[in-house]
Amino acid sequence: MTPAPSAPTGGGTRGALYALGAYLLWGVLPIYFLQLKPTGPFEVVAWRILLAFVFCLLLLTVLRAWRPFLAIVRQPRLMLLTAVAGVLIYVNWQTYLFGALTGHVIETSLGYFINPIVTVLLGVVVLRERLRLLPWIAVGIAVAAVLVIVVGYGAFPWIALTLAFSFGFYGLVKKQIGPAVDAVSGLTLESMWLLPVAVIQLIFVANLTGITLGTAGVLHTVLLLLAGAVTAVPLLLFASGARRVPLTVIGLLQFVAPIIQFIIGVWVLHEPMTLERWVGFALVWVALVMLSVDSIVAARRHRRVVDDVAEPV
Repeated sequence: MTPAPSAPTGGGTRGALYALGAYLLWGVLPIYFLQLKPTGPFEVVAWRILLAFVFCLLLLTVLRAWRPFLAIVRQPRLMLLTAVAGVLIYVNWQTYLFGALTGHVIETSLGYFINPIVTVLLGVVVLRERLRLLPWIAVGIAVAAVLVIVVGYGAFPWIALTLAFSFGFYGLVKKQIGPAVDAVSGLTLESMWLLPVAVIQLIFVANLTGITLGTAGVLHTVLLLLAGAVTAVPLLLFASGARRVPLTVIGLLQFVAPIIQFIIGVWVLHEPMTLERWVGFALVWVALVMLSVDSIVAARRHRRVVDDVAEPV
C-alpha cells in the first residue's frame, strides 16, 4: 500500500507497523484476559482504569509532556469531549471484558467486524456524509446478517452491537477532538474521568465476592497489575500509526483483530458455531469486502485527481 503523499515512505511504513502492532495485540487480548480468572470482568476493568491512569502519568513524566497536558486541561470543550470519550470507551471495555470472560469471544469478534459498517452509518447520520451505492449495499447486507443471527440463532447479539456502536461513537468523538489532544494526554484524561467508576466498582466487588488481587498466586497478581499497560499500549500504538498512514490502510488493518479473535473463539476455545452463525458471519464478511473495495477505489481516484491537479502545465 502506498503511503500518504505528504508522508515520507519510512514514516508511512513505520505508521503501518504501529497500527498492525495495535491490532495484533487487540486480537490476542482474549487469551490474556482468560489468564486473569478467577477475577471477574468488573474487577478487571476497575484495575485496568486505575493502572492505566498510573501508567499514563509515568509516560507524561518520562516524555516531559506535562505542559501540553495542562494546556488541554484549561480548555473546557476538550475536557468535556474527553469525558464523553471516557464514558464510551468504558462501555466498550466493560462489554468486551464481559464477553471475553463469559465464553463469548466469537461475539466480541463480530462486534469489531460490524464496527466499520457502524462507522459508515455514523458518518451519514451525524456528519451528513454522502454515501456511494456500494457502501449502502454493504450496510444492507450487514443488517441482514444481524437479522439472520437473531432469527436463526435465536439470540440478540447485544455484546457485538454494543461493542460496535460504543467504539463507533468513540471514534466519532475522537474525530471531533482531532489533533488538539495527543494520544498520551487523551488516554490520561479518559482514565482520569473514570477513576470514580473504578473505585465504586472495586467497593461493590469487595462487598459481593471479594477482591482477587493478591489472592490467586504470584503470576496472577503480576498479570492483573499489568492490565493497565497491556491495554494502554495498543491504544497508543494505534494513535501513533493513525497519524502516519492513510485511512484506507487503517481500514484494511482493522480486520486483523477480529479475525484473530474469531480464530481464538472457534479453534482455541471451541465456542459453538451454528449454521446460522456461519451464515451471519459470512454476510458480514461480504459486506466488509465491499466496503474495502469501495474504499480502495475511492482512494485511488482521489490520488489520481490530486496528481492531475499537481501536475505542472
